[in-house]
Amino acid sequence: MPRIEDRLINRTPRNFTIIGNSPNSMSRGKRPHTTPIEVHLLREGIIESQHWAEATVYDDRGRVLMLAGDSTSNAFIRSSLKPFQALAVTSTGTMERYGLTDKDLAIMCGSHQGTIEQARQVFNILWRADIEPQALQCPIPAGQESPLYHGCSGKHAGMLAVCQQQDWPLHSYLQQNSPIQKLILSKVADLLGMPGAELIAAHDDCGAPTYTMELGQIAHLYALLASGQQLGLERVARAMTYYPYFVAGEGCFDTELMQQMEGELVSKSGAEGVQCVGRVGEGLGLAIKVKDGSKRAKYAVAIHLLQQMGWIPPQVAETLSEKFVRLGKYKRLEVIGELAML
Repeated sequence: MPRIEDRLINRTPRNFTIIGNSPNSMSRGKRPHTTPIEVHLLREGIIESQHWAEATVYDDRGRVLMLAGDSTSNAFIRSSLKPFQALAVTSTGTMERYGLTDKDLAIMCGSHQGTIEQARQVFNILWRADIEPQALQCPIPAGQESPLYHGCSGKHAGMLAVCQQQDWPLHSYLQQNSPIQKLILSKVADLLGMPGAELIAAHDDCGAPTYTMELGQIAHLYALLASGQQLGLERVARAMTYYPYFVAGEGCFDTELMQQMEGELVSKSGAEGVQCVGRVGEGLGLAIKVKDGSKRAKYAVAIHLLQQMGWIPPQVAETLSEKFVRLGKYKRLEVIGELAML
């Protein structure tokens, strides 16, 4: 089977620019910068709104392969961090201690819709770890009576389960200096090969810490997630691709993409225009950031770029476009631009 880099070169489309001789070209001379992706909202063919996005592809060795915009631009990783926060669960024996399953691991990585089935899966984590649902410190969604229904409740339940297993305090699990958050930070920093102190933290909307990173660092994380070279990450990726419903939900982009691709891609959205995809088994990661935070634009860009790279076949691109690009009888999204190969 030809290497993915060879297949990308063989699929080079029109307007595809070669701007370097080596994946390591970013480390020599000034950093590369290419034209960002532009997204138009068209109303009966007339531009009504515009968005701009940056995107980059890294391999699991930390090399930038493809780029649109600037891979050193900073972005909060937001909920796209969840698969790496789940490493605290897979690396401490918490899964084994409480008999947790890949369904439990998938909901820990998820930004779910708060369905009864999803809330029950979160409850299962807490029940097995002998933790009351009241210990969850994520918000209670409007119209609900329990934080179990919050989209981040799986992540919080996983953090609490680790604290219970390690005999760490439960009440302070969201504090940045708590043992569980220090463990998560160390896991992420180790993956990136950098001191954790260099990552700038801020609270996500659910109350847990998230981090601002270079877009290339986010892509590198997803390349590692998809590489299959690290046992903990491989288990996380497997859980997400086997049980995509718990990662998002019916009709959601991450779930739809992973279902369509049947384990070939692992996908996780983040708020404010962040979208990440890893090519399973090949150690390649794509990270997208829409500058104005538009959700609709990031999905359109992801479909466009995944098709450009040959990561999804035309029939899957068409199916996804019907849901995420054609927005109604009178509106659709148009994506202009390509990834440049470095």
